[in-house]
Amino acid sequence: MLNLEAIRTAKVSSNPYPFCVITNSIQEDSLSNVGSFFPTISHPGSIPMESVNYEPIFGQLLAQLEGDEFRQIIEEKFDIDLHEKPTMVTLRGLMRKKDGRIHTDSKTKLITVLLYFNDEWNSSDGQLRVLNNGQDLDNYVAEIPPLLGTMVIFKVTDNCWHGHTPLEG
Repeated sequence: MLNLEAIRTAKVSSNPYPFCVITNSIQEDSLSNVGSFFPTISHPGSIPMESVNYEPIFGQLLAQLEGDEFRQIIEEKFDIDLHEKPTMVTLRGLMRKKDGRIHTDSKTKLITVLLYFNDEWNSSDGQLRVLNNGQDLDNYVAEIPPLLGTMVIFKVTDNCWHGHTPLEG
């Protein structure tokens, strides 16, 4: 399901912090299946995977995201030891206006992997921005539309500022 070769060969940018974007992180022949089986989530916020019912095909994707081969690719790309480190998978179905505020991720995390499942995105709002600082949402090095199969991976650092313009729904 995952396009591990695309993930493996994606270039890691170092400015302003280590990150990469893979627009084809799901194999072409799996895209429609995986996208159509994203669980229905009717409330906003970050939802633990364990509290959501999902189809087996989606479970296969989740297992691959937590698998050894994916972990090894991340370790090599970001020069980090993830051996015996726990993973946490959450899902998001709806956004609140406050969800895109500028932030860094928790220091308890080492790596963040975002994988998007939207078939289309017709808004300039809600696109992830990799920011140069923690004050200015318009000072960014990359803006990533949250389209099906797009994956963003970044190393959690003191300056891993990111966010998006407000969007609800």
